[in-house]
Amino acid sequence: MPHVIIKMVEGRTEEQKRALADALASAVTASLGCGEDLVSVAIEDVRDEDWMASVYVPDIRQRSGTIYRM
Repeated sequence: MPHVIIKMVEGRTEEQKRALADALASAVTASLGCGEDLVSVAIEDVRDEDWMASVYVPDIRQRSGTIYRM
C-alpha cells in the first residue's frame, strides 16, 4: 500500500493537483505492480518563503539517504 507525499510550492490549481495525483498513482501501479486502488497520494502546499525551513532542510538535506531522485 504505497503512500506518496508531495510537497510543493503553493499555486497549483485543484485540477493540476488531481492530474498529478492520478499520474503518480498510475506510475506507482506500473512500477510496483500493485492495484491503483491501493495507492494514496497526498499533496502539501508550502509557501515559497517557508520552503527552505519546512522542506529542504528537514526532508532533503537531513534525510539525503532517502532521496532517490533529485
